[in-house]
Amino acid sequence: MVLAKSGGIEAGGQVLLKMHLGPFPFHYQGRHLENIPGKMFRDIQEKGPFAHWSHSHFFKDTPEGAELRDVVEYSLRGHAILPGSIRNYVTKNLKRMFYYREAVLREDILLHKRCSARPMRLLVSGASGALGRDLLPLLTTGGHQVFTLVRRPPDPTRGEIFWDPEKNILNEGDLPELDGVIHLAGEYIGLSRWSEDKKRRVIDSRVNGTELLARTLAAGRRPPEVFLSASATGYYGDCGEEEIDEAGPVGAGFMSEVCRRWEQATEPARQAGIRTVQLRLGVGLTQRGGALKRILASSPCGYIRRFGTGKQYISWISSDDMISAMLHALTCPSLSGPLNIAAPEPVTNQQFMRTLARISRRPLLFPLPAWLLQMIYGQMASEILLSSCRVTTKKLIDSGFCFRHPNLEAALTALLGKDLETPTDMKRIQRP
Repeated sequence: MVLAKSGGIEAGGQVLLKMHLGPFPFHYQGRHLENIPGKMFRDIQEKGPFAHWSHSHFFKDTPEGAELRDVVEYSLRGHAILPGSIRNYVTKNLKRMFYYREAVLREDILLHKRCSARPMRLLVSGASGALGRDLLPLLTTGGHQVFTLVRRPPDPTRGEIFWDPEKNILNEGDLPELDGVIHLAGEYIGLSRWSEDKKRRVIDSRVNGTELLARTLAAGRRPPEVFLSASATGYYGDCGEEEIDEAGPVGAGFMSEVCRRWEQATEPARQAGIRTVQLRLGVGLTQRGGALKRILASSPCGYIRRFGTGKQYISWISSDDMISAMLHALTCPSLSGPLNIAAPEPVTNQQFMRTLARISRRPLLFPLPAWLLQMIYGQMASEILLSSCRVTTKKLIDSGFCFRHPNLEAALTALLGKDLETPTDMKRIQRP
C-alpha cells in the first residue's frame, strides 16, 4: 500500500510503502536515483528491512516488441549469520513477486492493445478504495488521464475534484471535459451485523452519490460518452442453483433493494444519451481487502470447511479481471445497461474453501452451521454468507472480453503466488 509519494520515477522521486512478508507488516522507503527514458531506471531502499537493496529496470526493443529485465541486488540484515532457510525463503518470495508482476504487465499490455488505442480523460469516484487503488494504475499505464473525486480539500495538481454527496455538492464547472466516468464510491457493506443506521448509510451513500453524479454529468455542456456505475450481483438475491443472466428479476432482500435503487439512480445519465452501464460486480478476490483478505488473515492454522450447507454458489472474480472488465466496458460501444462482472465458472462455498486450502497448503477445519452465523451476524449472514448467486457472464464474453483467470484455481494460484516459476534475473549480493 502506498502511504506517501513525491515525484515519479525521475531521480529524486520517493515513495513510502506498507508491505507484508507473510503475516509480518513492514514499511519500505525508496528513492529513485537514475532515469533514462525508454532505457532504464533505478531505485534503492533508504529505509526498510534490507541491509541493502537496489532495483534496476532495463528496457530494450526487440523484433517481437519489447523486453523488460529486472536486476535486483540485495542483502539482509545479519546476512552472514542468518540460517540458509531464511535467506532461501526471502529469495523465493521475491522471485514469486517479480514473476507475478511480469505476468500482470504482460496481460496489461495485451489489454491496452485492445482497449487503449485512444487516450481518454476519465473521472473516477471511490479511487481510495481497494478496487480503486487497483484500477487507477491500470488506467494511467494505458495512457489515460485520470481525475478523482475526493471529499477533502482537493489537490488540483493531482487531478482531484471536490464533491460531497451527503450535502449534494458537485460543481459542474469544476469538471474537465471527460470521455468517461467510473463511479465506485459507496459505504462499505462490511462483514458484520447490520444495524438500521448502517443500512441507512449503505443506501444513502450509493443512491445520493449516484444521483448527484448522474444529474451533474447529464447537465454538462459536453456530457461524457460513457458512465460506468458500480452495482453488485446481490441484485438477484438468493437464487439457489439457478443460473441467472442480466434479465433476471430483482431479489427480495436488503441487498437486492440497495442494488435496485443504486442502478435506478443512474437514470438521468441514460436519459441524457450517455451510454450507461451498471456493473453488477461479483465477489472480488484480492489480498488488498474484502472476503479473501479476511479469510487469509484469520486462518493461520487452517480454513473453515464450509459456511452453512456449503452448497450456496459464489459468483467470484479476480481483481485483475474485474478492473480489466471495467476498461473493456469503457471502450466497448455495444455494452450498455446491467452487466454481470464475474468469472465464467462460479463455485459453491464448499468448493471455494477446498480449493483455497489445497492451493495454500493449509488444512480444512470444522464447518460453521447456518444457525450460528445467523445468531452472530443476523441478516448479513443470511444475505451474504449463506445466500447463493450463480450468474452467467455470456453478455460480457460475447462482447469480446478475455478472462485472465477463468477458473478459481488459476485465480488463487496467481493471487497467492503459488507454484510460480520465474524467468526474472535475480542477483543477490551480500555487502561487506
